[in-house]
Amino acid sequence: MTLSDFIDRHYRHFNAATLREAARGYRDLIDGGGQMLLTLAGAMSTAELGLSLAEMIRAGKVHAICATGANLEEDLFNLVAHDHYRRIPDWRALTAQQEKDLERRGLNRVTDTCIPEAEAFRAVGAPLLELWRAGDAAGERRLPHEYLYQLIRDRALADSYQTDPAGSWLVAAAEADLPLFVPGWEDSTLGNVFAAEQLRGALSRPGPVRGGTQYMTALAEWYAHASTGRTLEQLPEIDAVPDARPEEGPPLDADSGAEASPVGFFQIGGGIAGDFPICVVPMIRQDLRRDCPYWAYFCQISDSTTSYGSYSGAVPNEKITWGKLDVDTPKFVIESDATIVAPLVFGYVLGW
Repeated sequence: MTLSDFIDRHYRHFNAATLREAARGYRDLIDGGGQMLLTLAGAMSTAELGLSLAEMIRAGKVHAICATGANLEEDLFNLVAHDHYRRIPDWRALTAQQEKDLERRGLNRVTDTCIPEAEAFRAVGAPLLELWRAGDAAGERRLPHEYLYQLIRDRALADSYQTDPAGSWLVAAAEADLPLFVPGWEDSTLGNVFAAEQLRGALSRPGPVRGGTQYMTALAEWYAHASTGRTLEQLPEIDAVPDARPEEGPPLDADSGAEASPVGFFQIGGGIAGDFPICVVPMIRQDLRRDCPYWAYFCQISDSTTSYGSYSGAVPNEKITWGKLDVDTPKFVIESDATIVAPLVFGYVLGW
């Protein structure tokens, strides 16, 4: 029995049934020529989600990723410092003093796993700082992930790999030149290091790294092209927010020949990784006043219970009122642990 067969037979009710239906919906979207944007919140890279996510990228089942700065860097940290990570099986029983001892040892705890930040930065720091400083001297400004893509493509860190790069989603993304969006990158170790370099005068201000609004414009351009086959400028202008469905048929972009495709939204966790990209549709429609399709699929894996005033706990139908989803958009919320659920969904989509 394959994993897909197992899920089809046994996952019939409650969260299990939602997982099965969400996985089927994901598969059907891709099989129908659609694309999927995936968001990464929490500590999914430290949880080594790359073992299955990298396979999804290589198989063409993920077409863009929006990740926190922590997930961006922690996949790379694991790649170069894997031997120094420490698992804490009894993490629920740690005293405050034991937590302090971990801090003194340079081990930053994420649930049951400690990130050896010194060892990770020892491998990444020098070549990355060299790229930042070279960009600064040349007057270049690039997005945060573009520097990490360059490190990977130049194989600047290859001699430091301590685990198989086949299990790194960032390596797979760099090799595929996957569109990547990292809002709030400064809320990360490397973002903090960059700010510190500016404070000590080693990098100029604003410096060689671009920020959130540039990511939003890049995302808008990607979404317009992916969902309609057109550039933003080629989208029809609208005078008011229409109650419209996506256009029939695949309009073609005369420059690229790319066809339109429905674009889905697969959200792992909550926070800025999910909040930021889903807003691109109402931004295009309501602020830019250009017509574009709503997200064609929505699934969120979250342990946030439905609650008042909590975006992460908001039911999908609430997103209809914000102009993000439509009435007939397939919508799923799997209330469970993403480290359990996501690999199962990925395996189903991959046909394991």
